[in-house]
Amino acid sequence: MSDDRSTRRPVLSPRRAGAARPVLQQPGRAPVDRRSPLPGLTGLRWLAALPVFAFHLSLVDFGLNPFADGGWARTYAALLGQGGWTGVSFFFVLSGFLLTWRHSESRGTTAFVRKRLVKIFPLHVVTWAVAMVLYAFALAESPWQYLPNLVLVSSWIPVHDVYLSVNLPSWSLCSELLFYLSFPALVPLVRRVRADRLALGLAACVAGTVVVALVTMALPDGPGVDGMPVTDLQFWFGYNLPLPRLLEFVAGMFLARLVAERRVPTIPPWVAWTAVLVGYVVASLGPFVLGFVAVMLVPLMMLVVATVQRDLEGRGTWVSSRPMVWLGEVSFGFYMAQQIVMYTVRITWQHGATYPVPLAIADWLLIFVLTLGFATVLHRLVEEPAMRRLGTRRQPRVAAAAVAR
Repeated sequence: MSDDRSTRRPVLSPRRAGAARPVLQQPGRAPVDRRSPLPGLTGLRWLAALPVFAFHLSLVDFGLNPFADGGWARTYAALLGQGGWTGVSFFFVLSGFLLTWRHSESRGTTAFVRKRLVKIFPLHVVTWAVAMVLYAFALAESPWQYLPNLVLVSSWIPVHDVYLSVNLPSWSLCSELLFYLSFPALVPLVRRVRADRLALGLAACVAGTVVVALVTMALPDGPGVDGMPVTDLQFWFGYNLPLPRLLEFVAGMFLARLVAERRVPTIPPWVAWTAVLVGYVVASLGPFVLGFVAVMLVPLMMLVVATVQRDLEGRGTWVSSRPMVWLGEVSFGFYMAQQIVMYTVRITWQHGATYPVPLAIADWLLIFVLTLGFATVLHRLVEEPAMRRLGTRRQPRVAAAAVAR
């Protein structure tokens, strides 16, 4: 009996000169052009960064929540308590999806890794230095607390003042660094999975996040984390340790192949957003550790699928609008700038003071505007120049001339 598995795999169309990425084709089906722009996903990046910002500014125990009224402070913290975990999880899924969707083997592993490192390290180093000057150096007791963060290995160390140090949001870059370094080895494995088994691989990733949550809950008791019903060890293992977060990244990789193979049903945007809202409520009310990743993973993937399908159809949604795309483009800078602005304004200048509701809202808006402004500066002066000058390798003139001929 002949092996017909090759008919189930996508056929790569020949690369023409100047074609950056292949077109995936299924026999008897219209091709999926992976070169098509996906502005909706860029807009969604902003909607992932904003809840993280709002969550951090809701933390009462850290002196960041500006509301003097206890009812307002508790309500705000309760409503946004799930936002931080959800936003970060979405970033991880999106990383796996986009890297797989856009990946072209012709660029080579070295070029891929260089571009990814340039994407994160210049902005990280700049914000690390700013945080060190403004407050982190004065708070650190030894270089052990800030040097691991500089080289993005801090999240591998189960010490609270190390894995959450200097510019706190940068902990997630330790996971992103693992993703980028692992991707060249992972992508051939994901591509070799038969099309009819991709859903099984995705389901295994989702089940894996549930297993991680159950293991986290079974960890021994120890010192707690301020404002959270978990121990320090549970928070590190279940949320900050990069290795378990690889499940979200690989889920995004499987999802990219499923969409490219046209093996997911059409999901209307309203259905995806409803799933996200329901998942958010369930995650907020259910066991705390399950809310880190497991509950929200499927709704977030539904949102990615719905958005990509609309972008591929050329219809888009409101998240594909020009303002949303611009906000998405500065979202990395916004994510990395938030803690610096919050700490400087709320702790250094205001000494954790709280205010009546109108003033508290005004204070929130002030911090938001300052963060967005700082993010814009970082995007224009750090991100864009770094990617332009360091992110791509220039062809030697002789080779370029040969290609031109």
